[in-house]
Amino acid sequence: MDFEKIVDRKQTSSVKWDRAEKIFGSPDVLPMWVADMDFDNARPIKDALRKMIDEEVLGYTFPPDSLFTSISNWQKTKHNMPTERENILLSPGVLSSIAVAVQAFTEPGESVLIHEPVYPPFFSMVNKNERRVFRTSLDIEDGQYTMDFDDIERQFKDENIRLFVLSNPHNPGGRVWSEDELVQLVELCKKYKVILISDEIHSDLVYSEKTCVSPVTLDDSYKDWVVTLHSATKTFNIAGVKTSFILVFNEVLKAKLVKVQEETELDIVNTFGMRATEAALSESNEWHEALLEKLEANRSIVTDFFDKELPEVSYMVPEATYLFWFDASRLGVDDDKLRETFAQKGKIGLNDGISYGPSGKSYMRLNFAVPKSLLMDGLERIKTVFDHYSN
Repeated sequence: MDFEKIVDRKQTSSVKWDRAEKIFGSPDVLPMWVADMDFDNARPIKDALRKMIDEEVLGYTFPPDSLFTSISNWQKTKHNMPTERENILLSPGVLSSIAVAVQAFTEPGESVLIHEPVYPPFFSMVNKNERRVFRTSLDIEDGQYTMDFDDIERQFKDENIRLFVLSNPHNPGGRVWSEDELVQLVELCKKYKVILISDEIHSDLVYSEKTCVSPVTLDDSYKDWVVTLHSATKTFNIAGVKTSFILVFNEVLKAKLVKVQEETELDIVNTFGMRATEAALSESNEWHEALLEKLEANRSIVTDFFDKELPEVSYMVPEATYLFWFDASRLGVDDDKLRETFAQKGKIGLNDGISYGPSGKSYMRLNFAVPKSLLMDGLERIKTVFDHYSN
């Protein structure tokens, strides 16, 4: 496991690398935006895929029992969530699962609530399915995002919200929600009969000082109100295999999800995804533990750099994820020009905060899941931008 190895991803149809020039307008931009890692994959995953290619015919397949066992074992061991096969629905991706949930639990024109700032497809998945999107802005306390429960309750009541989509842990801020916060949220969902969709794709990327909690595990009654979405793809850097899973414990909710999945063929995952997911969850724990150590070291490099070289720039210390959310307001650049500014002045490709919702304005998102040499290069490029505007 060499997390300092430079893997050349150019000319591999990589979204992160091969679309950088089109997105950022320059061929020499260092891409540190889309959330995948520049680390080689765990050997058991590659070995499983090689074995399949060498020994099998790539015909129709069905999910083996061993895949469901690997998911159940992972959820029980890592997330204190005892899970049986009947609680697991497979899906091509977490975003596909959100779309299925929107269709299963709401009707066209009904209302869905999301936090903001938050991962932009939350908005687009709801909007494309012709539901009304409402947003509740996150507050900032002690340098971290917190939920505004008064506003959530007001919107539950006044806007007749039917579904809440939660990023747990939060993307882009990296916040790990506490048990108290999650209990308060689910209790509001119960009170106003709102289904909670907990997107936990980043929940295996939590730093040592925190523990990510799945809200469905906090009380048996929550199983009637919470549906959990998860995948090995973010944790093990295998987003290309397009496989995820839905964890649902209430039979009525499950039946609604299954109906939409069957109507849309979104219950089918490919053979490569099944094999890669099983190998990740059942054989790659050592790689995962080493990854967390590497990410924690990189997080320290980033925060130390900002503290020393850019002390006037505020940021959120991520409690999870490999995403760093910092405030670029001191540049004095219009929010819709920030991405272009960093690309042109610093030759670095970052996500602009305004795309995560109006309250994300002035922020930028950095992906630090890269070898140290690339990380230091990227940080120096960011500093170049701030230096340019301070002169």
